[in-house]
Amino acid sequence: MKLKVLTFSILSASLFANHAFATNHQVTIHANLQDRGAVINKDIYGQFAEHLGRGIYGGLWVGHDSDIPNTKGFRNDVVQALRDIKVPLLRWPGGCFADQYHWRDGIGPQEDRPITINSNWGGVEETNAVGTHEFFDLADLIGADTYINGNLATGSAQEMADWIEYMTSDKNSALANERRANGRREPWEIKYFGVGNEAWGCGGNMGPEQYVDLYQQYMSVIKTPPGKEILFVGSGGTTEDTQWTDVLSSRIHNDMGGISFHFYTLPNDDWDNKGSATEFDDTMWFKTLERTYRMKNYLQNNVDILDRNDPSGQLGFYVDEWGTWYDTEEGREPGFLYQQNTLRDAVVAAVNLNLFHEYAKRVHMTNIAQMVNVLQAMILTDGAKMVKTPTYHIFDMYKVFQDATAIPFTLDTTEYSMDGKDLPAVSATLAKGTDGRIYMALVNLDPENDADIDLNLNGEINTILAGRILTAQAITAKNTFDDQHALEPQPFQDWADNFVLPAKSVVVLTLK
Repeated sequence: MKLKVLTFSILSASLFANHAFATNHQVTIHANLQDRGAVINKDIYGQFAEHLGRGIYGGLWVGHDSDIPNTKGFRNDVVQALRDIKVPLLRWPGGCFADQYHWRDGIGPQEDRPITINSNWGGVEETNAVGTHEFFDLADLIGADTYINGNLATGSAQEMADWIEYMTSDKNSALANERRANGRREPWEIKYFGVGNEAWGCGGNMGPEQYVDLYQQYMSVIKTPPGKEILFVGSGGTTEDTQWTDVLSSRIHNDMGGISFHFYTLPNDDWDNKGSATEFDDTMWFKTLERTYRMKNYLQNNVDILDRNDPSGQLGFYVDEWGTWYDTEEGREPGFLYQQNTLRDAVVAAVNLNLFHEYAKRVHMTNIAQMVNVLQAMILTDGAKMVKTPTYHIFDMYKVFQDATAIPFTLDTTEYSMDGKDLPAVSATLAKGTDGRIYMALVNLDPENDADIDLNLNGEINTILAGRILTAQAITAKNTFDDQHALEPQPFQDWADNFVLPAKSVVVLTLK
């Protein structure tokens, strides 16, 4: 195996027996702080904004004439909140929406743009008010790089090639001049471009061999200007299916920066009965964490294939859709995928981010689904109101890990168990930030029992400077429009080399 940032082992029975009368989990972390692992690419903290429900319209875009304060049509409160967590990357326009999106519908005067039907998400009218120019305005406002998903399912190679030329050409071509006539003189920068999305499903219902043939056909006509390097993304697999990674990495040898992967956490592991976002007990909490921790095996299995087929390490593994997915709340539009967000979602987010750090040698980019008002959102809006979710606060606490360098460590922990299934009671990550300080994040997955933490960190003076904790009395704690600050990070000061990590908590420590 590649770089091992974290290893998980269960403490011996004899050690656990010494604490037979204690409820606290026993956790020891060993590290030499002078050791260095992979860089934790900031794009692991990428976001996803699809034309879905109120993710774009009402959540981000209110229009130039709205009473809600806005800049270029995008609401100022949401933009500032996203700037505060340093969103590094924004994926658009989908998702399944991208598989039926034709970019020409979203350029030119907004009043002249056609109204189309969003057949994937509720069959609602799509005004196309937010198109290519508006998307780049949004990315610029929040300070993010761009990830655009092209239409492979209902588009054509020529349409995709034309769109890329429209966006990136600095020549005197008809497409570049059309962009200039629409208000953008200089070409834009595109960091990632997805050639299709979920080709196994809404993106074409095809197998990986057929997709590879189409990918290579499309790439044969797509040209980018010199100096405008784009990382092209191959549409990969989902959950335990590794065939897509295997076929793409063995057959596509050029013109691909990485392979995408999608995995959603469903508490009941059943698309027809996913589970409630807000009404759940300790059993459902455990089921959710057990489902989300499957990400570790999925990452390991795909990375093993990449290491075999791409030993030089050129291909990235991009988890460009991940997060929790619950049943639609009663009275809500099913196709809008709006859901509330609790402490459980915060713990899920932190566990996944720790796993992405562990596999940072291959995992260079991920996008949580989604940014505003959809699935595991950072932000919820209702008219002029806005609330930051518990997941938002995890991304705020974890922003210190963007472009940090992982520090290898070992973690010995007792188990968090239920119904014959076991999880590590504590998840962790350790890295040296770009500011030279050492940062550690710890997650106690157990909603009932605290954890005794023993830090054995050698190699540098590790003065404790600060700590922040996110936790609550109730596992269902959440922020609402009536109580926007119910669950927010608080100072965490009761710690040293040995300290207690409270149940159901996420802590980020600044060591130096």
